[in-house]
Amino acid sequence: MGKLSKQIKKDAVRSTPLGPKIWFLAIFFGLIGQIAWIVENMYFATFAQDIFSNSGRADLSYIVTTLMVIFSAITATVTTIFAGGLCDKAGKRKPFIAYGYIFWGVTIMLFAVIPMKAEGAMIAGAAALLIIFDCVMTLAGSTSNDAAFNAWLVDQTDATNRGKMNAVTSILPVVAVVLVFIGLGPLYSKDNASNWLFFVVLGAIPLAAGILAIFILKDKKGIVKNQNPDYLKETFYGFRPSVIKSNKMLYITLTASCIIGIAQQTYFSYLINFVQVTLGFGDGFVIPLAVVIVGSAVITGVCGALYDKLGRKHFFIPLLAVLVVSTLSMFLLKFTATGSAAMTAITYVAGILMMGAMLSLNGALGATFQDYIPKGYEGRFQGVRMCFSVLIPMIIGPLISMAIGLDAMGMNGSNFAPPFEIFLAAAVIAIVAIVPIIFVIKDSARLRSSLVAERANEDDADVTEGQPEETAQPQDDLPVEE
Repeated sequence: MGKLSKQIKKDAVRSTPLGPKIWFLAIFFGLIGQIAWIVENMYFATFAQDIFSNSGRADLSYIVTTLMVIFSAITATVTTIFAGGLCDKAGKRKPFIAYGYIFWGVTIMLFAVIPMKAEGAMIAGAAALLIIFDCVMTLAGSTSNDAAFNAWLVDQTDATNRGKMNAVTSILPVVAVVLVFIGLGPLYSKDNASNWLFFVVLGAIPLAAGILAIFILKDKKGIVKNQNPDYLKETFYGFRPSVIKSNKMLYITLTASCIIGIAQQTYFSYLINFVQVTLGFGDGFVIPLAVVIVGSAVITGVCGALYDKLGRKHFFIPLLAVLVVSTLSMFLLKFTATGSAAMTAITYVAGILMMGAMLSLNGALGATFQDYIPKGYEGRFQGVRMCFSVLIPMIIGPLISMAIGLDAMGMNGSNFAPPFEIFLAAAVIAIVAIVPIIFVIKDSARLRSSLVAERANEDDADVTEGQPEETAQPQDDLPVEE
Protein backbone atom coordinates (compact mmCIF):
# COMPACT_ATOMS: atom_id res chain seq x y z
CA MET A 1 0.00 0.00 0.00
CA GLY A 2 2.86 2.37 0.80
CA LYS A 3 4.41 1.87 -2.63
CA LEU A 4 1.05 2.45 -4.33
CA SER A 5 0.45 5.59 -2.26
CA LYS A 6 3.86 7.00 -3.26
CA GLN A 7 3.19 6.22 -6.92
CA ILE A 8 -0.21 7.93 -6.78
CA LYS A 9 1.34 11.05 -5.24
CA LYS A 10 4.04 11.00 -7.94
CA ASP A 11 1.39 10.84 -10.68
CA ALA A 12 -0.66 13.71 -9.22
CA VAL A 13 -0.64 16.92 -11.30
CA ARG A 14 -2.59 20.16 -11.38
CA SER A 15 -5.42 20.22 -13.91
CA THR A 16 -5.79 23.06 -16.40
CA PRO A 17 -9.04 24.91 -15.52
CA LEU A 18 -11.58 24.89 -18.34
CA GLY A 19 -13.82 27.71 -17.16
CA PRO A 20 -17.61 27.76 -16.59
CA LYS A 21 -18.49 28.59 -20.21
CA ILE A 22 -16.66 25.55 -21.65
CA TRP A 23 -18.21 23.32 -19.01
CA PHE A 24 -21.68 24.65 -19.77
CA LEU A 25 -21.34 24.21 -23.53
CA ALA A 26 -19.84 20.72 -23.16
CA ILE A 27 -22.55 19.55 -20.77
CA PHE A 28 -25.46 21.27 -22.53
CA PHE A 29 -24.75 20.15 -26.10
CA GLY A 30 -23.43 16.80 -24.90
CA LEU A 31 -26.65 16.20 -22.94
CA ILE A 32 -28.87 17.25 -25.84
CA GLY A 33 -26.98 14.87 -28.10
CA GLN A 34 -27.37 12.04 -25.61
CA ILE A 35 -31.10 12.71 -25.24
CA ALA A 36 -31.35 12.21 -28.99
CA TRP A 37 -29.03 9.18 -28.98
CA ILE A 38 -30.85 7.52 -26.11
CA VAL A 39 -33.85 7.23 -28.40
CA GLU A 40 -31.85 5.15 -30.85
CA ASN A 41 -29.98 3.11 -28.30
CA MET A 42 -32.97 2.27 -26.13
CA TYR A 43 -36.32 3.72 -27.22
CA PHE A 44 -36.04 2.94 -30.94
CA ALA A 45 -35.14 -0.63 -30.01
CA THR A 46 -37.99 -0.79 -27.50
CA PHE A 47 -40.29 0.82 -30.09
CA ALA A 48 -39.45 -1.90 -32.63
CA GLN A 49 -39.82 -4.65 -30.03
CA ASP A 50 -43.25 -3.33 -28.99
CA ILE A 51 -44.49 -3.07 -32.59
CA PHE A 52 -43.74 -6.70 -33.39
CA SER A 53 -44.89 -7.91 -29.99
CA ASN A 54 -48.23 -6.14 -30.62
CA SER A 55 -48.32 -7.70 -34.09
CA GLY A 56 -47.90 -11.27 -32.79
CA ARG A 57 -44.36 -11.61 -34.15
CA ALA A 58 -42.16 -11.33 -31.07
CA ASP A 59 -39.46 -13.32 -32.88
CA LEU A 60 -39.05 -10.35 -35.23
CA SER A 61 -38.31 -8.17 -32.19
CA TYR A 62 -34.84 -9.74 -31.97
CA ILE A 63 -34.24 -9.80 -35.72
CA VAL A 64 -35.32 -6.21 -36.48
CA THR A 65 -33.60 -4.83 -33.37
CA THR A 66 -30.37 -6.51 -34.47
CA LEU A 67 -30.68 -5.21 -38.04
CA MET A 68 -31.41 -1.69 -36.80
CA VAL A 69 -28.36 -1.72 -34.55
CA ILE A 70 -26.04 -3.15 -37.23
CA PHE A 71 -27.13 -0.84 -40.07
CA SER A 72 -27.13 2.13 -37.74
CA ALA A 73 -23.59 1.28 -36.60
CA ILE A 74 -22.39 1.05 -40.21
CA THR A 75 -24.06 4.38 -41.05
CA ALA A 76 -22.62 6.03 -37.94
CA THR A 77 -19.09 4.86 -38.66
CA VAL A 78 -19.02 5.77 -42.36
CA THR A 79 -20.62 9.15 -41.62
CA THR A 80 -18.15 9.97 -38.86
CA ILE A 81 -15.18 9.02 -41.06
CA PHE A 82 -16.20 11.48 -43.78
CA ALA A 83 -17.62 14.17 -41.49
CA GLY A 84 -14.53 14.07 -39.29
CA GLY A 85 -12.35 14.59 -42.34
CA LEU A 86 -14.50 17.54 -43.38
CA CYS A 87 -14.20 19.09 -39.90
CA ASP A 88 -10.42 19.01 -40.13
CA LYS A 89 -10.39 20.26 -43.71
CA ALA A 90 -12.69 23.17 -42.86
CA GLY A 91 -10.89 23.88 -39.59
CA LYS A 92 -14.32 24.30 -38.01
CA ARG A 93 -16.66 22.33 -35.76
CA LYS A 94 -19.50 24.80 -35.09
CA PRO A 95 -21.38 24.62 -38.43
CA PHE A 96 -21.42 20.82 -38.35
CA ILE A 97 -22.73 20.82 -34.77
CA ALA A 98 -25.36 23.54 -35.20
CA TYR A 99 -26.92 22.55 -38.52
CA GLY A 100 -26.41 18.86 -37.79
CA TYR A 101 -28.45 19.11 -34.60
CA ILE A 102 -31.23 20.88 -36.50
CA PHE A 103 -31.41 18.11 -39.12
CA TRP A 104 -31.12 15.53 -36.36
CA GLY A 105 -34.28 16.80 -34.71
CA VAL A 106 -36.21 16.65 -37.98
CA THR A 107 -35.16 13.04 -38.63
CA ILE A 108 -36.30 11.92 -35.17
CA MET A 109 -39.76 13.26 -35.96
CA LEU A 110 -40.00 10.86 -38.92
CA PHE A 111 -40.73 8.00 -36.54
CA ALA A 112 -44.06 9.60 -35.68
CA VAL A 113 -45.61 8.13 -38.86
CA ILE A 114 -44.99 4.48 -37.87
CA PRO A 115 -48.00 2.80 -36.14
CA MET A 116 -47.63 0.58 -33.07
CA LYS A 117 -49.19 -2.46 -34.74
CA ALA A 118 -48.76 -3.97 -38.20
CA GLU A 119 -50.59 -6.80 -39.91
CA GLY A 120 -49.89 -8.98 -42.94
CA ALA A 121 -47.77 -7.28 -45.57
CA MET A 122 -47.46 -4.17 -43.38
CA ILE A 123 -45.14 -6.06 -41.03
CA ALA A 124 -42.34 -6.04 -43.63
CA GLY A 125 -43.06 -2.38 -44.40
CA ALA A 126 -42.83 -1.42 -40.73
CA ALA A 127 -39.50 -3.27 -40.43
CA ALA A 128 -38.13 -1.47 -43.50
CA LEU A 129 -39.24 1.98 -42.26
CA LEU A 130 -37.70 1.40 -38.84
CA ILE A 131 -34.33 0.49 -40.35
CA ILE A 132 -34.33 3.28 -42.97
CA PHE A 133 -35.45 6.03 -40.57
CA ASP A 134 -32.91 4.87 -38.02
CA CYS A 135 -30.10 5.17 -40.57
CA VAL A 136 -31.24 8.64 -41.68
CA MET A 137 -31.34 9.81 -38.07
CA THR A 138 -27.90 8.31 -37.47
CA LEU A 139 -26.48 10.20 -40.46
CA ALA A 140 -27.45 13.49 -38.84
CA GLY A 141 -26.43 12.49 -35.33
CA SER A 142 -23.03 11.12 -36.29
CA THR A 143 -22.14 14.22 -38.30
CA SER A 144 -23.05 16.64 -35.53
CA ASN A 145 -22.22 14.66 -32.39
CA ASP A 146 -19.84 11.78 -33.10
CA ALA A 147 -17.62 13.73 -35.49
CA ALA A 148 -17.92 17.47 -34.84
CA PHE A 149 -18.85 17.66 -31.15
CA ASN A 150 -16.26 15.06 -30.10
CA ALA A 151 -13.57 16.91 -32.08
CA TRP A 152 -14.70 20.13 -30.34
CA LEU A 153 -14.21 18.44 -26.95
CA VAL A 154 -10.68 17.37 -27.89
CA ASP A 155 -9.91 20.94 -28.96
CA GLN A 156 -11.01 22.36 -25.61
CA THR A 157 -9.16 19.92 -23.32
CA ASP A 158 -5.65 18.67 -22.60
CA ALA A 159 -4.06 15.71 -20.82
CA THR A 160 -4.60 17.23 -17.36
CA ASN A 161 -8.38 17.68 -17.57
CA ARG A 162 -9.62 15.12 -20.13
CA GLY A 163 -10.27 12.48 -17.50
CA LYS A 164 -12.68 14.76 -15.67
CA MET A 165 -14.34 15.96 -18.88
CA ASN A 166 -14.77 12.45 -20.27
CA ALA A 167 -16.14 11.17 -16.97
CA VAL A 168 -18.73 13.95 -16.97
CA THR A 169 -19.70 13.35 -20.60
CA SER A 170 -19.88 9.61 -19.88
CA ILE A 171 -22.57 10.35 -17.28
CA LEU A 172 -24.68 12.29 -19.78
CA PRO A 173 -26.21 9.20 -21.45
CA VAL A 174 -27.66 8.00 -18.15
CA VAL A 175 -28.83 11.49 -17.23
CA ALA A 176 -30.53 11.58 -20.62
CA VAL A 177 -32.28 8.30 -19.85
CA VAL A 178 -33.73 9.75 -16.63
CA LEU A 179 -34.86 12.94 -18.37
CA VAL A 180 -36.47 11.03 -21.23
CA PHE A 181 -38.18 8.53 -18.93
CA ILE A 182 -39.50 11.13 -16.51
CA GLY A 183 -40.13 14.03 -18.88
CA LEU A 184 -41.24 12.21 -22.02
CA GLY A 185 -41.98 8.69 -20.82
CA PRO A 186 -45.68 9.41 -20.16
CA LEU A 187 -46.07 10.30 -23.86
CA TYR A 188 -44.97 6.81 -24.93
CA SER A 189 -47.00 3.64 -24.51
CA LYS A 190 -46.86 0.20 -26.04
CA ASP A 191 -50.68 0.24 -26.19
CA ASN A 192 -51.02 3.51 -28.13
CA ALA A 193 -52.18 3.37 -31.76
CA SER A 194 -49.16 5.60 -32.48
CA ASN A 195 -46.62 7.57 -30.46
CA TRP A 196 -46.38 10.58 -32.77
CA LEU A 197 -46.38 13.20 -29.98
CA PHE A 198 -43.46 11.46 -28.22
CA PHE A 199 -41.25 11.60 -31.32
CA VAL A 200 -42.27 15.13 -32.33
CA VAL A 201 -41.51 16.55 -28.88
CA LEU A 202 -38.26 14.58 -28.67
CA GLY A 203 -37.14 15.77 -32.11
CA ALA A 204 -37.82 19.37 -31.16
CA ILE A 205 -35.12 19.21 -28.46
CA PRO A 206 -32.01 18.81 -30.69
CA LEU A 207 -33.63 21.05 -33.31
CA ALA A 208 -33.90 23.91 -30.80
CA ALA A 209 -30.37 23.22 -29.51
CA GLY A 210 -29.00 23.47 -33.05
CA ILE A 211 -30.58 26.85 -33.52
CA LEU A 212 -29.13 27.98 -30.19
CA ALA A 213 -25.66 26.69 -31.17
CA ILE A 214 -25.58 29.12 -34.09
CA PHE A 215 -25.51 31.98 -31.58
CA ILE A 216 -23.61 30.71 -28.52
CA LEU A 217 -21.16 28.00 -29.63
CA LYS A 218 -17.64 28.96 -30.69
CA ASP A 219 -14.68 27.03 -32.06
CA LYS A 220 -11.36 27.24 -30.27
CA LYS A 221 -8.86 29.60 -31.84
CA GLY A 222 -5.94 28.11 -33.69
CA ILE A 223 -7.51 24.86 -34.88
CA VAL A 224 -4.96 23.14 -37.10
CA LYS A 225 -6.53 23.10 -40.56
CA ASN A 226 -5.81 20.30 -43.01
CA GLN A 227 -4.65 21.78 -46.33
CA ASN A 228 -3.99 18.50 -48.15
CA PRO A 229 -6.01 18.67 -51.42
CA ASP A 230 -6.43 14.87 -51.44
CA TYR A 231 -9.54 14.77 -49.25
CA LEU A 232 -10.19 11.03 -49.54
CA LYS A 233 -6.59 10.16 -48.68
CA GLU A 234 -6.70 12.32 -45.59
CA THR A 235 -10.18 11.12 -44.62
CA PHE A 236 -8.94 7.53 -44.30
CA TYR A 237 -5.66 8.59 -42.71
CA GLY A 238 -6.26 6.65 -39.50
CA PHE A 239 -6.77 3.38 -41.39
CA ARG A 240 -3.35 3.31 -43.06
CA PRO A 241 -1.15 0.40 -41.92
CA SER A 242 1.78 2.79 -41.46
CA VAL A 243 -0.27 5.06 -39.20
CA ILE A 244 -1.52 2.11 -37.15
CA LYS A 245 2.04 0.84 -36.72
CA SER A 246 3.37 4.27 -35.73
CA ASN A 247 0.61 4.90 -33.19
CA LYS A 248 -0.08 1.42 -31.90
CA MET A 249 -1.06 2.49 -28.38
CA LEU A 250 -3.93 4.55 -29.74
CA TYR A 251 -5.36 1.41 -31.35
CA ILE A 252 -4.68 -0.76 -28.31
CA THR A 253 -6.67 1.71 -26.21
CA LEU A 254 -9.52 1.55 -28.73
CA THR A 255 -9.36 -2.26 -28.64
CA ALA A 256 -10.06 -2.16 -24.91
CA SER A 257 -13.00 0.19 -25.55
CA CYS A 258 -14.22 -2.15 -28.26
CA ILE A 259 -14.34 -5.19 -25.99
CA ILE A 260 -16.15 -3.25 -23.26
CA GLY A 261 -18.54 -1.96 -25.93
CA ILE A 262 -19.33 -5.47 -27.16
CA ALA A 263 -20.18 -6.51 -23.60
CA GLN A 264 -22.47 -3.49 -23.21
CA GLN A 265 -24.24 -3.96 -26.53
CA THR A 266 -25.02 -7.57 -25.63
CA TYR A 267 -27.72 -6.35 -23.24
CA PHE A 268 -28.20 -2.60 -23.67
CA SER A 269 -30.88 -2.60 -26.39
CA TYR A 270 -33.00 -4.95 -24.28
CA LEU A 271 -32.54 -3.24 -20.91
CA ILE A 272 -35.99 -1.66 -20.64
CA ASN A 273 -37.87 -4.84 -21.52
CA PHE A 274 -35.52 -6.89 -19.30
CA VAL A 275 -36.41 -4.82 -16.24
CA GLN A 276 -40.06 -4.44 -17.20
CA VAL A 277 -40.86 -7.97 -18.38
CA THR A 278 -38.15 -10.44 -17.36
CA LEU A 279 -37.68 -9.07 -13.84
CA GLY A 280 -41.39 -8.36 -13.54
CA PHE A 281 -41.26 -4.68 -12.53
CA GLY A 282 -43.95 -3.87 -15.11
CA ASP A 283 -44.91 -0.19 -15.32
CA GLY A 284 -42.79 0.47 -12.24
CA PHE A 285 -39.58 -0.12 -14.22
CA VAL A 286 -38.77 3.62 -14.19
CA ILE A 287 -37.97 3.58 -10.46
CA PRO A 288 -35.23 0.90 -10.49
CA LEU A 289 -33.77 2.30 -13.70
CA ALA A 290 -33.71 5.81 -12.22
CA VAL A 291 -32.02 4.58 -9.03
CA VAL A 292 -29.42 2.65 -11.04
CA ILE A 293 -28.77 5.64 -13.28
CA VAL A 294 -28.36 8.14 -10.44
CA GLY A 295 -26.15 5.74 -8.47
CA SER A 296 -23.94 4.99 -11.47
CA ALA A 297 -23.65 8.71 -12.22
CA VAL A 298 -22.31 9.32 -8.71
CA ILE A 299 -19.69 6.57 -9.13
CA THR A 300 -18.62 7.95 -12.51
CA GLY A 301 -18.45 11.51 -11.19
CA VAL A 302 -16.23 10.49 -8.26
CA CYS A 303 -13.92 8.51 -10.54
CA GLY A 304 -13.73 11.39 -12.99
CA ALA A 305 -12.69 13.81 -10.26
CA LEU A 306 -9.87 11.47 -9.27
CA TYR A 307 -8.65 10.48 -12.76
CA ASP A 308 -6.77 13.68 -13.55
CA LYS A 309 -5.54 14.16 -10.01
CA LEU A 310 -4.22 10.65 -9.33
CA GLY A 311 -3.77 9.13 -12.79
CA ARG A 312 -6.22 6.89 -14.64
CA LYS A 313 -3.97 3.82 -14.60
CA HIS A 314 -4.84 3.13 -10.95
CA PHE A 315 -8.53 2.68 -11.82
CA PHE A 316 -8.60 0.44 -14.90
CA ILE A 317 -8.30 -3.03 -13.33
CA PRO A 318 -10.46 -2.35 -10.23
CA LEU A 319 -13.25 -0.97 -12.43
CA LEU A 320 -13.01 -3.92 -14.80
CA ALA A 321 -13.27 -6.33 -11.87
CA VAL A 322 -16.34 -4.54 -10.54
CA LEU A 323 -17.88 -4.57 -14.01
CA VAL A 324 -17.43 -8.33 -14.46
CA VAL A 325 -18.71 -9.27 -10.99
CA SER A 326 -21.75 -6.96 -11.11
CA THR A 327 -22.72 -8.04 -14.64
CA LEU A 328 -22.48 -11.68 -13.57
CA SER A 329 -24.71 -10.81 -10.60
CA MET A 330 -27.42 -9.64 -13.02
CA PHE A 331 -27.36 -13.11 -14.56
CA LEU A 332 -27.60 -14.74 -11.12
CA LEU A 333 -30.95 -12.98 -10.62
CA LYS A 334 -32.29 -15.91 -12.63
CA PHE A 335 -32.02 -18.04 -9.50
CA THR A 336 -33.91 -15.66 -7.18
CA ALA A 337 -37.69 -15.47 -6.78
CA THR A 338 -39.39 -12.89 -9.00
CA GLY A 339 -40.61 -9.94 -6.96
CA SER A 340 -38.66 -10.97 -3.86
CA ALA A 341 -36.73 -8.57 -1.66
CA ALA A 342 -33.51 -10.33 -2.67
CA MET A 343 -34.17 -9.75 -6.38
CA THR A 344 -34.95 -6.08 -5.80
CA ALA A 345 -31.82 -5.55 -3.69
CA ILE A 346 -29.52 -7.32 -6.16
CA THR A 347 -31.07 -5.40 -9.07
CA TYR A 348 -30.31 -2.07 -7.43
CA VAL A 349 -26.80 -2.86 -6.14
CA ALA A 350 -25.57 -4.87 -9.15
CA GLY A 351 -27.19 -2.43 -11.58
CA ILE A 352 -25.53 0.60 -10.00
CA LEU A 353 -22.10 -1.06 -9.91
CA MET A 354 -22.44 -2.46 -13.44
CA MET A 355 -23.45 0.85 -15.04
CA GLY A 356 -21.08 2.87 -12.85
CA ALA A 357 -18.08 0.71 -13.75
CA MET A 358 -19.08 0.66 -17.43
CA LEU A 359 -19.41 4.45 -17.66
CA SER A 360 -16.23 5.07 -15.66
CA LEU A 361 -14.20 2.71 -17.85
CA ASN A 362 -15.60 4.30 -21.00
CA GLY A 363 -14.66 7.74 -19.70
CA ALA A 364 -11.13 6.73 -18.76
CA LEU A 365 -10.46 4.92 -22.04
CA GLY A 366 -12.01 7.77 -24.03
CA ALA A 367 -9.73 10.31 -22.36
CA THR A 368 -6.69 8.11 -22.97
CA PHE A 369 -7.60 7.74 -26.65
CA GLN A 370 -7.84 11.55 -26.94
CA ASP A 371 -4.40 11.88 -25.36
CA TYR A 372 -2.93 9.75 -28.13
CA ILE A 373 -4.46 11.80 -31.00
CA PRO A 374 -1.75 13.91 -32.72
CA LYS A 375 -2.56 17.62 -32.89
CA GLY A 376 -4.38 18.56 -36.08
CA TYR A 377 -5.95 15.13 -36.58
CA GLU A 378 -8.78 15.37 -34.04
CA GLY A 379 -11.56 15.09 -36.61
CA ARG A 380 -10.04 12.38 -38.77
CA PHE A 381 -9.52 10.02 -35.85
CA GLN A 382 -13.18 10.19 -34.79
CA GLY A 383 -14.01 7.74 -37.59
CA VAL A 384 -11.39 5.33 -36.26
CA ARG A 385 -12.92 5.69 -32.80
CA MET A 386 -16.37 4.90 -34.21
CA CYS A 387 -15.12 1.67 -35.78
CA PHE A 388 -13.94 0.42 -32.41
CA SER A 389 -16.56 1.91 -30.09
CA VAL A 390 -19.68 1.69 -32.28
CA LEU A 391 -19.38 -0.39 -35.47
CA ILE A 392 -17.77 -3.56 -34.12
CA PRO A 393 -19.61 -3.60 -30.74
CA MET A 394 -22.98 -2.85 -32.34
CA ILE A 395 -22.58 -5.72 -34.79
CA ILE A 396 -21.12 -8.42 -32.54
CA GLY A 397 -23.04 -7.57 -29.34
CA PRO A 398 -26.57 -7.66 -30.83
CA LEU A 399 -25.78 -10.80 -32.84
CA ILE A 400 -24.83 -12.54 -29.60
CA SER A 401 -27.98 -11.37 -27.81
CA MET A 402 -30.14 -12.31 -30.81
CA ALA A 403 -28.73 -15.85 -30.83
CA ILE A 404 -29.28 -16.16 -27.08
CA GLY A 405 -32.77 -14.64 -27.25
CA LEU A 406 -34.02 -16.71 -30.18
CA ASP A 407 -32.69 -19.86 -28.56
CA ALA A 408 -34.47 -18.99 -25.30
CA MET A 409 -37.85 -18.44 -27.00
CA GLY A 410 -37.47 -21.33 -29.44
CA MET A 411 -38.14 -19.22 -32.57
CA ASN A 412 -41.88 -19.58 -31.88
CA GLY A 413 -42.88 -15.95 -31.83
CA SER A 414 -44.16 -16.16 -28.26
CA ASN A 415 -44.10 -13.47 -25.58
CA PHE A 416 -41.02 -11.25 -25.66
CA ALA A 417 -38.84 -11.50 -22.52
CA PRO A 418 -35.06 -10.95 -22.83
CA PRO A 419 -33.23 -13.84 -21.09
CA PHE A 420 -30.82 -13.56 -18.13
CA GLU A 421 -28.10 -15.22 -20.20
CA ILE A 422 -27.35 -11.99 -22.09
CA PHE A 423 -25.65 -10.73 -18.91
CA LEU A 424 -23.64 -13.92 -18.53
CA ALA A 425 -22.35 -13.42 -22.07
CA ALA A 426 -21.55 -9.76 -21.31
CA ALA A 427 -19.53 -10.69 -18.21
CA VAL A 428 -17.47 -13.29 -20.10
CA ILE A 429 -16.74 -10.83 -22.92
CA ALA A 430 -15.71 -8.05 -20.51
CA ILE A 431 -13.03 -10.28 -18.95
CA VAL A 432 -11.13 -10.30 -22.26
CA ALA A 433 -10.55 -6.53 -21.97
CA ILE A 434 -7.86 -7.18 -19.36
CA VAL A 435 -5.34 -7.94 -22.13
CA PRO A 436 -5.28 -4.53 -23.89
CA ILE A 437 -5.85 -2.71 -20.59
CA ILE A 438 -2.57 -4.11 -19.22
CA PHE A 439 -0.70 -2.54 -22.17
CA VAL A 440 -2.51 0.78 -21.62
CA ILE A 441 -1.44 0.77 -17.95
CA LYS A 442 2.18 0.02 -18.83
CA ASP A 443 2.37 2.98 -21.23
CA SER A 444 0.38 5.42 -19.07
CA ALA A 445 3.33 6.89 -17.16
CA ARG A 446 5.26 7.68 -20.36
CA LEU A 447 2.17 9.17 -22.02
CA ARG A 448 1.19 11.29 -19.04
CA SER A 449 4.66 12.75 -18.47
CA SER A 450 5.14 13.56 -22.16
CA LEU A 451 1.78 15.33 -22.40
CA VAL A 452 2.31 17.31 -19.20
CA ALA A 453 5.71 18.41 -20.50
CA GLU A 454 4.12 19.38 -23.80
CA ARG A 455 1.54 21.50 -21.99
CA ALA A 456 4.28 23.22 -19.98
CA ASN A 457 6.14 24.09 -23.19
CA GLU A 458 2.97 25.54 -24.68
CA ASP A 459 2.39 27.67 -21.57
CA ASP A 460 5.93 29.05 -21.86
CA ALA A 461 5.53 29.90 -25.53
CA ASP A 462 4.81 33.52 -26.42
CA VAL A 463 1.63 33.38 -28.53
CA THR A 464 0.74 36.60 -30.35
CA GLU A 465 -2.98 37.54 -30.22
CA GLY A 466 -4.62 37.56 -33.63
CA GLN A 467 -1.93 35.42 -35.25
CA PRO A 468 -3.10 33.74 -38.52
CA GLU A 469 -4.41 30.17 -38.18
CA GLU A 470 -1.80 27.43 -38.25
CA THR A 471 -2.14 24.99 -41.11
CA ALA A 472 -1.08 21.39 -41.24
CA GLN A 473 1.14 20.25 -44.05
CA PRO A 474 0.53 16.89 -45.70
CA GLN A 475 2.32 14.11 -43.87
CA ASP A 476 2.94 10.50 -44.74
CA ASP A 477 3.04 9.27 -41.16
CA LEU A 478 2.12 10.51 -37.73
CA PRO A 479 4.75 10.84 -34.99
CA VAL A 480 6.12 7.47 -33.97
CA GLU A 481 5.37 6.23 -30.44
CA GLU A 482 8.43 5.64 -28.29
